[in-house]
Amino acid sequence: MDRIIYTAMGGAKQTLDRQTVVSNNLANVATSGFRGQLSAMRSVPVAGAGLLATRTSVVATTPGADFTPGPMSATGRELDVALQGNGWLAVQDLAGGEAYTRRGDLQIDSTGMLLSGGRPVLGDGGPILVPLGAEVFIGDDGTLSAIGDGESADALVEIARLKLVDPGAEALLRGNDGLFRLAPDADGEARQLGRDEALRLVSGTLEGSNVSAVEGMVAMIDNARQYDLSNKVIEYADDNAQRANTLLSLQG
Repeated sequence: MDRIIYTAMGGAKQTLDRQTVVSNNLANVATSGFRGQLSAMRSVPVAGAGLLATRTSVVATTPGADFTPGPMSATGRELDVALQGNGWLAVQDLAGGEAYTRRGDLQIDSTGMLLSGGRPVLGDGGPILVPLGAEVFIGDDGTLSAIGDGESADALVEIARLKLVDPGAEALLRGNDGLFRLAPDADGEARQLGRDEALRLVSGTLEGSNVSAVEGMVAMIDNARQYDLSNKVIEYADDNAQRANTLLSLQG
């Protein structure tokens, strides 16, 4: 069988992998602070016996994320925050490590834990706990202040401070959970950042996703067409092989 069928089959598989990235971006078009994942195709030579310069395969890669800022919108909600400049909010991932996000639609669960996208938000001393029933205010430097239920404005007290960091986009690696982390050090150990005192945020405002729904739909249609073309190449190669078998059997 012509080796072209394997090349086309590999192209079809990588197109499906790329479609997964596009679908995930589209699914998060309304997620606060979401950074779209980039995808790219590259050709690689086919290794092994019978190597020919005309035989190449395609590989889909995800070289990084699009760090273009998303649109800002005022919500008036005290727990909605938008980070200014290159700031990131530190959260705790499922493994208990430190990760970073731009998602600012903060929530308080039934235990008083402050969450971002279901992940505990970190302060200087770890995850932040808010008194249940308290009214919470967030300053532009990330300071959380609260007034207990039924108390006067004079009872406003500082309870924690959000950990805001600026690692630089080029230093961040995207995880499968959508969170970003620093690359491990030379010993393979996870690295963490200290709080950046110069960073500021805006409360009552949210940064939207930087994914364009129109561009995502166009990319999805383009991928579907590429997949169909790869399947047509496979069918064409299979038809040629069957015709060749028929001719050989007639000659025999």
